[in-house]
Amino acid sequence: MSEEDPDLEFRKMADAFIDVANKQINAENREVVGMAILYAAARFNSFVMASHAPDLKKFDADRSKAFEFFIGKYREMLNENLDDYRKMYDESMKYSHLMKQ
Repeated sequence: MSEEDPDLEFRKMADAFIDVANKQINAENREVVGMAILYAAARFNSFVMASHAPDLKKFDADRSKAFEFFIGKYREMLNENLDDYRKMYDESMKYSHLMKQ
């Protein structure tokens, strides 16, 4: 990462992935796009975990720990974002144009 705030860089990177997803909903419904992002995250994080294991023994030994780490992080992030979206209902449906009718 650059010398910028790591959290800002992290969010910029996440926003870039979201921009790609938003373009995909022109061709596919948002549920399919969401599942594709989830699959991509699982696939990439599996690569990240495997890249830290020099052999199959270490891979197998770390698998459960990696699973718990990634599932835990996803729970935290999903909860945070659901809380953010929940607030929109209190803000005169600020994003109502994005909701299905």
